[in-house]
Amino acid sequence: MAFIRSAVFLVAISLATIYYGSIGTLLWCVGAKKMTRHRWVTKWAPTSMWLSRHILNIRLRVIGLENLPAGPAVIVSKHQSAWESFGLQVIFPPLCFILKRELLWIPFLGWGLASVGAIGINRKAGKDALSQVITQGRECLNEGLWVAIFPEGTRTAPGVRGHFHPGGAFLAKRAGVPVVPVAHNAGEFWRRQAFLKSPGEVTVSIGPPIEVKGIKAEEINHRAREWVENEMTRLFPHHFQDGEQEQAEEEGEAF
Repeated sequence: MAFIRSAVFLVAISLATIYYGSIGTLLWCVGAKKMTRHRWVTKWAPTSMWLSRHILNIRLRVIGLENLPAGPAVIVSKHQSAWESFGLQVIFPPLCFILKRELLWIPFLGWGLASVGAIGINRKAGKDALSQVITQGRECLNEGLWVAIFPEGTRTAPGVRGHFHPGGAFLAKRAGVPVVPVAHNAGEFWRRQAFLKSPGEVTVSIGPPIEVKGIKAEEINHRAREWVENEMTRLFPHHFQDGEQEQAEEEGEAF
C-alpha cells in the first residue's frame, strides 16, 4: 500500500509542478509583476499539501502560530525533506526561499521557484554568496515577503544536529527584521531521497521571534540554533535515543 500511495503521489505532484511551473514561466515571459507571479505560482503549495494529506496521509500540526511577528521576518528552519518546500509556504505568510542555485535549473520546479524570486546561491562562492543573500534577501523583505533559509545547508536525517551557518542571521541583522526559528519532524515520514513515504503527523513548532537590535549576527545565529535543537529534543526525544549526532560539513564554503 505504501508503494502504491507513493507512486500515485509522485505522479500527482509531478503534474502539479509542471502545471504551476509552466504558469510561472509564462507569466515571467509576458512581464507580469513579481507579486502577481508569486500569487499564482505558490498555489502549488496548498495543492501539494492537499495531495500529501489525502494520498500519503501525512497530516500537519502547528505549534506557536501566536509567535509570528506582524511584519516580514527571516525563517530559520530545520531541513529534513522536500516536504518543507510546500509545508512552510502553507504555514507562513508569502515567502521566498534561499537555496542552492542548482535547484533553479530543474525543469518546471526550478522555473517556478525562479519566477517567484527564490534566491539561488553558489555555496562555493563564500563571501560573494553571503553578499547575494543579504542583497536579494533585503529586496524580498522590502517587498513584504518573508525569507526562509535552511542554515544547515543540506537536508539532515532526524536526530542529526547540523552546523548552523550564519547567513540568515546576517540577513536579519542587516535588514533589521526578527529571526523566527522553526523545528519539525517531517523527515520521519518523508526521508531524504526516499521514494516511499510513511503516513503520520508532521509537527511544526514556531519559536518566539529573536529580535536583532543590539545583538551581533553570531549571537542571533547561536540563539536560533539553541532554540531549534532544544525544541527538537523536547518534542522528538526518540530521535536522540542513541545520543547526540553531528552532521558532517557539506561540500563548499558556508555563507
